[in-house]
Amino acid sequence: MITVTERLGLIRYNRSRGREESLAHGFQKASHLDLWLALHALGPCGVDCAQKTLFRRGEPCRGLYMVEEGSVRLHLSPQVSGAREFETVGTGAVLGLAETMTGGEYKLTAEAAEGARVSHIDRTSFMDRLQQNHQLCLQIVQLLSEDLHSLYHRFLGMLPAASPSGEADPNSPH
Repeated sequence: MITVTERLGLIRYNRSRGREESLAHGFQKASHLDLWLALHALGPCGVDCAQKTLFRRGEPCRGLYMVEEGSVRLHLSPQVSGAREFETVGTGAVLGLAETMTGGEYKLTAEAAEGARVSHIDRTSFMDRLQQNHQLCLQIVQLLSEDLHSLYHRFLGMLPAASPSGEADPNSPH
């Protein structure tokens, strides 16, 4: 039997440890937890992760995905085999949010790890609910802004450091 707190993603039974554990600590900010709860209130559907690939780069957006348990690998290429991994995300991650908002194509390929549990919220029903819930819209804008800021700093860390003359410093760790 699934309890209300399990449905909201706050408490899960960890089979390997034989006990219930709180997942609320996995959210960096209270606003992220609030957004997670608001998205769960929209009634996401479970996804059969046996297929492993949730979406591919370049595919039209069908909606957003929420990682309930386990992890999902994100790749830059539409083909997973041999593709460079961009990032691995875990419980609490929301995937495809920007694409769901814009109606664009997915920018990455998402592959669920063995045993991952993922929920899906259809784009059409999500957009209908956003029109009714302005607070949710603001939470999403805040999260997307934080994601953009994080990606910007990640990108800066990948660039070679410039010397005062404007040329890349070959001795720089970047």
